[in-house]
Amino acid sequence: MLCATSGSKGGLYAWEQVQQCSEVILVEGLFDYAVLWQAGFRHLTCSLGAHLNTYQFRQLCDRPRTVFLTFDVDANGSGQQASQQLAQRLRAQGIAARRVLLPEGHDPNSFFVHGGDAGQFQALLGVAQP
Repeated sequence: MLCATSGSKGGLYAWEQVQQCSEVILVEGLFDYAVLWQAGFRHLTCSLGAHLNTYQFRQLCDRPRTVFLTFDVDANGSGQQASQQLAQRLRAQGIAARRVLLPEGHDPNSFFVHGGDAGQFQALLGVAQP
């Protein structure tokens, strides 16, 4: 499941290297990306928001893979709504999309800041919902 994703040619946070991975963790923000990278997850990329641009979407859909959507669990539900919509778009392209359900009010960064660890996050990936 691990893929090296250092460096990038023209794409933010290794979009081109991530396309070599059969499984990709997609997060919204740079702090989320950084904390997961520090925790040892290398098969990840950052959308810089809850919506992908056309280039990012094509990169994720260029081959069969599983994408773990790890968006914020906002009080207003916007992160999870965006996650569900993106999951539907990815599935329509033949991509296995799994929504990672973090505890209420958390994003990956706050999950780790409040005591979560790599093993607990890996367990969340294991039970991610289609």
